[in-house]
Amino acid sequence: MKYCPQDTKLLTFHDAYQAFLKGTDTPSAYLERCLEVIDKREPIVKAWVSLNVEGAREAAKAATKRYKNNAPLSMIDGMPIGIKDMIETKDMPTELGSPAYKGRHTYRDSAIIWALREAGAIILGKTVTTTLAFLDPGPTTNPFDSRRTPGGSSSGSAAAVGAGMVPVTIGTQLVASILRPAGYCGNWALKPSIGAFNRGEGLEFSQSHHGILASNEIDLWHVATEIAHRVGGDPGYPGLYGQPNHIPPAQKPSRLAILETEGWGRVEPSAKAAFNQAVKKLQESGISVLQRTDCNKIEALEQSIANAVELSLRISAWEHRWILENMAEQHPEKIGKYLRKHLEKSRQLTLAEYRQDLAARDEARARLKALEPIYDGLITLSAVGIAPIVAAIENSQFPTGDLSMGCPASLLGSAAYNVPALSDQGMPLGLQIMGQQDWDERTLGYARWIHQYLIRAD
Repeated sequence: MKYCPQDTKLLTFHDAYQAFLKGTDTPSAYLERCLEVIDKREPIVKAWVSLNVEGAREAAKAATKRYKNNAPLSMIDGMPIGIKDMIETKDMPTELGSPAYKGRHTYRDSAIIWALREAGAIILGKTVTTTLAFLDPGPTTNPFDSRRTPGGSSSGSAAAVGAGMVPVTIGTQLVASILRPAGYCGNWALKPSIGAFNRGEGLEFSQSHHGILASNEIDLWHVATEIAHRVGGDPGYPGLYGQPNHIPPAQKPSRLAILETEGWGRVEPSAKAAFNQAVKKLQESGISVLQRTDCNKIEALEQSIANAVELSLRISAWEHRWILENMAEQHPEKIGKYLRKHLEKSRQLTLAEYRQDLAARDEARARLKALEPIYDGLITLSAVGIAPIVAAIENSQFPTGDLSMGCPASLLGSAAYNVPALSDQGMPLGLQIMGQQDWDERTLGYARWIHQYLIRAD
């Protein structure tokens, strides 16, 4: 299935909303169309761990009645949504992508699920994740080429959107787990500012984020604001800024900075050519685009994220240790080789080293903040190239793809979007637009303009 950002049309929801109000379509009929696509494509894509079809149909029936009475709960009332299997749902198991937790059922909803249900969204099922949202892959394949990885750890979430099964899914990111799979699978995605969405049971990691993968930016933003409006952000954070029912208009940025990251030397030549062509086109529109050699402050930021992957993995290893120690003790035969290596690394770390790593992260965030007065945002790729063929990377350091391009946004805690505006070799190539912390709404305006400009017919 060849991908082209101008021509590939994925499943949308916002355009069905008016039809629901008019009575020319219903959430029940919409859900059945989703289930038809799942029945057709799931045997190859393998995006889902579990589906609650009966519960979804009941929820769709209730939404259909609300629309008939002209009383929808929100702009996402009746929207089928997939949930990464790291997030608790009371009506389905939460197995964390691990055989050690097969059948694990907490019988409770995470905060983000409470918000979605209150807005009328239909929690259709749980999507595949790598084991404990780390590196050991699940069975999911890329929806545009089944030989290739969908990325990780939000593999099923990205693939379900890319396959047209649902318009929106929820993912999580600790290092690069939203931006990279979104880039591989042709999704729009928001890796929000740190603390933007209440993470509920995910609070044990200082760098983790709940985020949204979607077929389009309108549905993405509707979901984001409905969640934030209801449950806010993590304790101590102001939560995502933005109002329900208001989509930030496309806004042309004046000045962008290219962020190379530590992965720049590993970017595939054809991917770099596609990126450079996009940058040239933006410059031709009148946008000033600078790089590290043009500005000392960009160079300072680049230096501070030069080891972002290793720094992020060390921080997460220290914070991950006690979960992994219990898992290794209780289920030693069910802990994957990559998690085992992660545990071994955590055992070697000291509190003093963890403090040094946190200080390094703080310094990187300060250097990003220093760019605020002079740049509207940063632009880079979401991965070093298109989704790699699984057989070529399955025994590599990163068996779901190189983490380096998606990692800085996690380390920096900044708002970042994957924008499906590029392609290479008939596959999606994710373009990343990054803003400052709490610039989620503003950055979406820039991302919308860039997307519209790059995919328009010349």
